[in-house]
Amino acid sequence: MENSSQIYHEKQKLQFCLLHALNNLFQEKDTFTRPNLNTVAEQLVLADPNRENQKWVPLIFKQHHNSITGNYDINVLISALKQKGKSVVWHDRRNGASSIDLNKSEDVLMGIILNIPIVKFRGLWKSRHWIALRRIQGVWYNLDSDLNTPHAFKDTDEVKEFLDFVIGCGAEVLLVLHDKE
Repeated sequence: MENSSQIYHEKQKLQFCLLHALNNLFQEKDTFTRPNLNTVAEQLVLADPNRENQKWVPLIFKQHHNSITGNYDINVLISALKQKGKSVVWHDRRNGASSIDLNKSEDVLMGIILNIPIVKFRGLWKSRHWIALRRIQGVWYNLDSDLNTPHAFKDTDEVKEFLDFVIGCGAEVLLVLHDKE
């Protein structure tokens, strides 16, 4: 098993978990930056055919993100990945993790992005958190930016158990695929 200290792992800052999840997925610092994702979010607003109906533009709470803390939405994730030649397939949670082929070639399946519900401050604050899972040199890792270090799964069965657990808690599972040329 590879030493997890050699795995690129960004730690959580504010609500930039999508930024961290993407960089952890790509295993490279600054594959995406705050300005990159902010631009993607603004382009989504400009491309919205209903933008003329919006009476005001909030300064902090934008349509697809919070301009101070991050908190980017699924539309930013999909558009950012598309710019890098990746596509996203929403996993049907009714099928559970057993229907995900975790042994699929790394040329096809880049990794998995999870969007999990979180509750803090005794239920007073509810939000969602982005997490990347990726197979690196044959080993699946949980690259959650809230973890101190990446967590290596012992095998695909353990990955599926983890996925079934988070699905049961209300997580969304998104498969990140390399686009076919």
